[in-house]
Amino acid sequence: MRILTAKITLRASWVHSLKEKRMVVKSIVQKLKNKFNISVAEIEEQDIHQTIVIGIAGVCSSAAQADSTMENILDFVEENTDAEIVNIEKEDIGNI
Repeated sequence: MRILTAKITLRASWVHSLKEKRMVVKSIVQKLKNKFNISVAEIEEQDIHQTIVIGIAGVCSSAAQADSTMENILDFVEENTDAEIVNIEKEDIGNI
């Protein structure tokens, strides 16, 4: 069993209020939870309008599944939000 963790930083340059940001964050977080059955939350920069940092955690049965799931998650984020991906920090924790 493998634990998959990631931190994705997005830039939403059109967002001008925390209310707008909250709508974008809630949308992408809920879509990721529903599609991939993973834990997702906004973890940093909550008070900065145009920066979104989400943390992801999930459990996979193998390294190959972890890699495939991460690639699918990143593709899904790119396709389902207008925000630009600025940084990706991912970690695949070994066998537990």
